[in-house]
Amino acid sequence: MLLRLLRVYLRPHTKSIVLVVVFQFVQTLATLYLPTLNADIINNGVIKGDTGYILRYGGIMLAVALVQIVCAAVAVYFGAKTAMGVGRDIRAGIFDRVQSFSVREVGQFGAPSLITRTTNDVQQVQLLVVITLTLMVSAPIMCVGGILMALNQDVPLSALLLVIVPVLVVVVTLVIRQMRPLFRTVQKRIDTVNRVMREQITGIRVIRAFVRDGYEQRRFADANGELMDVSLAVGRLMAIMFPAVMLIMNLSSVAVLWFGGHRIGHGMEIGALTAFLSYLMQILMSVMMATFMFIMVPRAEVCAERIEEVLDTETTVTVAADPVTELTVHGELELRNVAFGYPGAEQPVLSGIDLTARAGETTAIIGSTGSGKTTLLNLVPRLFDATGGQVLIDGVDVRQLDPALLSRTVGMVPQKPYLFAGTVASNLRYGNPDATDEQLWHALEVAQARDFVEAMEEGLDAPIGQGGSNVSGGQRQRLAIARMLVQQPEIYLFDDSFSALDYATDAALRAALVGETREATVVIVAQRVATIRHADRIIVLDEGRVVGTGTHEELMAGNETYREIVLSQLTEQEAA
Repeated sequence: MLLRLLRVYLRPHTKSIVLVVVFQFVQTLATLYLPTLNADIINNGVIKGDTGYILRYGGIMLAVALVQIVCAAVAVYFGAKTAMGVGRDIRAGIFDRVQSFSVREVGQFGAPSLITRTTNDVQQVQLLVVITLTLMVSAPIMCVGGILMALNQDVPLSALLLVIVPVLVVVVTLVIRQMRPLFRTVQKRIDTVNRVMREQITGIRVIRAFVRDGYEQRRFADANGELMDVSLAVGRLMAIMFPAVMLIMNLSSVAVLWFGGHRIGHGMEIGALTAFLSYLMQILMSVMMATFMFIMVPRAEVCAERIEEVLDTETTVTVAADPVTELTVHGELELRNVAFGYPGAEQPVLSGIDLTARAGETTAIIGSTGSGKTTLLNLVPRLFDATGGQVLIDGVDVRQLDPALLSRTVGMVPQKPYLFAGTVASNLRYGNPDATDEQLWHALEVAQARDFVEAMEEGLDAPIGQGGSNVSGGQRQRLAIARMLVQQPEIYLFDDSFSALDYATDAALRAALVGETREATVVIVAQRVATIRHADRIIVLDEGRVVGTGTHEELMAGNETYREIVLSQLTEQEAA
């Protein structure tokens, strides 16, 4: 999975990778050549007292060292640039995929997990790419080259490598095998910490209202403690690995000096022993570099699997091969025998829904909590697709419409209106970037929001916090309604969008909307009978089915479900 991910995202950076390999190769050759030069200086300069030889070959060593430094710096530059580019591209790929998800796929992963996968998981893969390009390219060259150069210095002494290297590899392998499952758990625990933190920040008002600060602190402490425990387990394995590797390296140095001392008595030169010790250190350092990368591989592999899981998930809301880009009729919405059910659910949320809404009419949908009102409305802009039947706009199935055309045709104010961090103007222009200030003020006036926006010090440029955190619930709803009015769609969908408004504001807003939406199709989902009683057509839902259709008077006379809802809010006299 990791290789598949990197194969895709490294391909655009082929030139940089080639440069990294070339400069790392030259840098490693220079590193391997230095001990041989040092051995020559000891054997032919120091021992013989030839100062000229020492200065001459010392100058060559300085030149080789300069080449090594320059090549290493250039290789690290291009390696880091490649890794940052890969991280950027993977993040962009995840973001693009998530943007195509329907509500169902987003709910399947959960927002905290998607955030972790886009940030922490990508960071781990990016870190692996950096280490691979800056360390692992040179590690095998140094290891093989070091062995060849060590053999060139003294073959019998090189037999020590047959013991040292396998022991080091076995120790590293045993530790790394224990790390992989722990890294998977680490990423899941990070998801949990993010989820708890997100809930506590979003629900801070509820927490304070119920004085649950202590409970939430304990809940976060539990999630945080679980992450700490598994991180400590990983840390313990690392704490075992590095001392073990250093012990092997130090014992190897002692063994080389011990056996090398005996080899000097049999004709081996002192310079050759010094060079051999340097090559042994280079070999073991290359194994150390590989070890460091192998530590990162299990975690990066887990992260790559989580990233691929997002990238491989196909949205259930797909675009037609030859989408319709223009409509001849305007504003007609029809649902034919529509059904919707979640995968694995025992009962569908909606079944057998037939509904027609025409331009110039207001259609209201009412029903008890859980009757499927919001789900029905969400099928129109394709937040998810119906699992049965058809949703038609102007006689065309919404699944055949071009997404841009569908977006222009249908405007929706969701049950929980969301405002983005920015200004009042930037939020209102979300559906129509070219809207003028006059259009914005007109939309605010219709939405009964002009007064409080004018009262803000900066007016249209007044800042809006993420989610609309710095405005009240009623103000948030009115700004969301104004945003849709700026869009000027042909079909207006209001999902309980007046619930936070007082009765006077509700009535004024609905009266203003009549003139604004006279030629459009309006569908309103509401809990308040007062909001929908004057609609041209009222649809009564109960347990996902239509149990009544008609005007307020008709339903009061002949539909028991509607009568129960009305009389739970109004007296018989008020209802009449």
